Amino acid sequence: MPAQKIETGHEDALHDVAMDYYGKRLATASSDTTIKIIGITGSSSQQLAVLHGHKGPVWGVAWAHPKFGSILASCSYDGQVIIWKENNQNEWLQAHVFNDHKSSVNSIAWSPHELGLCLACGSSDGNISVFTARDDGSWDTTRIEQAHPVGVTSVSWAPSTALSAFIGSGLLDPVQKLASGGCDNMVKVWRLYNGSWKMDYSPALQMHTDWVRDVAWAPNLGLPKSTIASASQDGKVIIWTCGKEGEQWKGTILKDFKTPVWRVSWSLTGNLLSVADANNNVTLWKETVDDEWQEVNAVEP
Repeated sequence: MPAQKIETGHEDALHDVAMDYYGKRLATASSDTTIKIIGITGSSSQQLAVLHGHKGPVWGVAWAHPKFGSILASCSYDGQVIIWKENNQNEWLQAHVFNDHKSSVNSIAWSPHELGLCLACGSSDGNISVFTARDDGSWDTTRIEQAHPVGVTSVSWAPSTALSAFIGSGLLDPVQKLASGGCDNMVKVWRLYNGSWKMDYSPALQMHTDWVRDVAWAPNLGLPKSTIASASQDGKVIIWTCGKEGEQWKGTILKDFKTPVWRVSWSLTGNLLSVADANNNVTLWKETVDDEWQEVNAVEP
């Protein structure tokens, strides 16, 4: 499949790119304070919309599942989280603006759609907020106060099905769990108990020696274990695994890239991990049958 180059037209650095569920549209986030929606057809692309609303660099964009309509969330250095909704005239409107955080909101992630329209946000103020849409159009808010006191850099949802949901009969209630990374060099796992978030596993996962830049919880698709990847300023990517509910997480160093690692992202099936580092290299990694990780190929910048 040949690479396709897309001109975004942003006037400053690009921080995030998100493709919609059907692979037809890109949303881009930039330091120029705008978000752009770009349509992709075959080998061509066209700008569909420019969204103005943030007053500082936009760090992240995330598409909601299409069952909720055409909805996009964005987060910014200005401390705001904006929910954008596309109407029948293909216009993007601000459906809701959250001002709950006192400083930069660095990461946003929509929950698995089985949990409803639910957005987790991590901020430099140390807090994580979770906004859940109600049927009447209002939003409920739950918070994890001082999740990482020196700043939250990233949040990622667990798959909604419990580890044992595919084994045996009967449907289990969806599980609400989050992983977070922060400027305290830690990865933490959270679970919603009776309406409030608690650390699901204590102590925090500590193997990094510098800021955790990104965390990504892998889809499990019936595998009998949970897997989280974490990327750090220290140059390392660590794969954390947990066999059963309540067991300890074990960390394995995927590789020391000798340069800060910015992002980690799983394929939809959870068997491929992409790693983006500060040298603009993107590498793909696959787990072998004997639980080793090997590089499958590198993507040229």
